[in-house]
Amino acid sequence: QVQLVESGGGLVQAGGSLRLSCAASRRTFISYYAMGWFRQSPGKEREFVAGITWNGGSTNYVDSAKGRFTVSRDNAKNTVYLQMNSLKPEDTAVYYCAARLYYIATMKDEYEYWGQGTQVTVSS
Repeated sequence: QVQLVESGGGLVQAGGSLRLSCAASRRTFISYYAMGWFRQSPGKEREFVAGITWNGGSTNYVDSAKGRFTVSRDNAKNTVYLQMNSLKPEDTAVYYCAARLYYIATMKDEYEYWGQGTQVTVSS
């Protein structure tokens, strides 16, 4: 069984930055899996935020994240990152990382493995 563990969430003022990390418990796992970042706020559906292919060759972002968020990965460290800049109050949510084989998908049901989530709160 593979575990994904997110970290890096917290409270930040609008305009600030956070970097989220997602570490996989099994080294060989992450090398073959595309990783997605999703978020969910109270009363809303879990939505796709960003994704990166298994080799880092391609990324994808929701429109609201383009130009502000950057997804990256370091397979040698079994870790995927989400750098979030120029944060807005509407970015407040629990952020989850998820994994699926090779290629990015934007639908949450396409992902096999999920982390437990990390809270991001952006104050105005």
